[in-house]
Amino acid sequence: MSLIVQKYGGTSVGSVERINAVAARVAAWRERGHQVVVVVSAMSGETNRLIDLAKAIQPRPAPRELDVLLATGEQVTIALLAMALQQIGCPARSYTGAQMNILTDSAHNKARIRDIDGARVLADLAAGRVVVVAGFQGVDENGDITTLGRGGSDTSAVAIAAALKADECQIYTDVDGVYTTDPRIEPRARKLSRITFEEMLEMASLGSKVLQIRAVEFAGKYRVPLRVLSSFEEGEGTLITFEEEVVEEPKIAGIAFARDEAKLTVLGVPDQPGVASRILGPIAAANIEVDMIVQNIAADEATTDFTFTVHRNDHPRAIEILQEIARELGARQVLGDERIVKISLVGVGMRSHAGIASKMFAALAKEKINIRMISTSEIKISVVVDERYLELGVRALHEAFELDVPA
Repeated sequence: MSLIVQKYGGTSVGSVERINAVAARVAAWRERGHQVVVVVSAMSGETNRLIDLAKAIQPRPAPRELDVLLATGEQVTIALLAMALQQIGCPARSYTGAQMNILTDSAHNKARIRDIDGARVLADLAAGRVVVVAGFQGVDENGDITTLGRGGSDTSAVAIAAALKADECQIYTDVDGVYTTDPRIEPRARKLSRITFEEMLEMASLGSKVLQIRAVEFAGKYRVPLRVLSSFEEGEGTLITFEEEVVEEPKIAGIAFARDEAKLTVLGVPDQPGVASRILGPIAAANIEVDMIVQNIAADEATTDFTFTVHRNDHPRAIEILQEIARELGARQVLGDERIVKISLVGVGMRSHAGIASKMFAALAKEKINIRMISTSEIKISVVVDERYLELGVRALHEAFELDVPA
């Protein structure tokens, strides 16, 4: 007998028919002798509907009250799924995050999990019940309802799996696993049978939408075996595992990309200590996250050009801040560009294989794609290019590294 935590997203429980299908799948796992905890999201579209309702009343909703409202989405789903399970003769009990005592901090709308009390759940499992838990939510030390932010149900599932010492955490979604890249961009993209936590973490942070990055971090930290599966098709999905469990890693696991990048450049900044802090300090204070950074010595050797990327939504605010900083520093000009994208190669095999970067750059050059910025780490290489080259660049790299060929 294994203890399995399964998570179903909004599309998987988006209608009564789909909820009944999930119930049948869960009941089948129980009939095979497994103990099952199910974590669910709100029905697809429900969270957006609730947010729209809140904004119709209050343009900037009070964070505490917004959490009270948003938590009702998952509460509907857990009750319906528990009913569906009971209807087919499978004992089940539902729990909100507060009822399960998923303790979080008090950062409303983006809370982080601190502790989980699994005693009631374990008692229900021992009694032969399926336990259905609301994802995305918890309760703080004051007893106030909190939510974990977008994608928080993935994090809930992994945290619950860690707390219960589950044998596996299964994330059911509308795709049947993790692919070498987005099949909508490259039809020859191949589903991976397994990928390491390090690689999945990089893929998630670099634009892959399959898993929420905090869930991957949590799973890696607490060594929770994680599997991505389809809610609508049978199959083994993709197992996210540990590097030491894989005998020989391929050079490249996959290609991630982000369309929502923007580039900012401050020209003619004095080349002296502390300038980077003078520029990025106010950006950080405005809660704008900086990604790639490049600093170049200008032709006169007394000044430097400072370039960095941010999320495209933060571009207008970042420009305003930089224009003020440029005046203070006596910089020559501030430039912004929202027509860029980031393409990244990811693979733990980079540690032991030379020539990955040169092969990447050659493949892009062959397609006459100019590289605007470069960033590297132990297991990834990212480049910024003009957005019109996104699909061409991804396909060129996929072919160059033969990612359609099984390892």
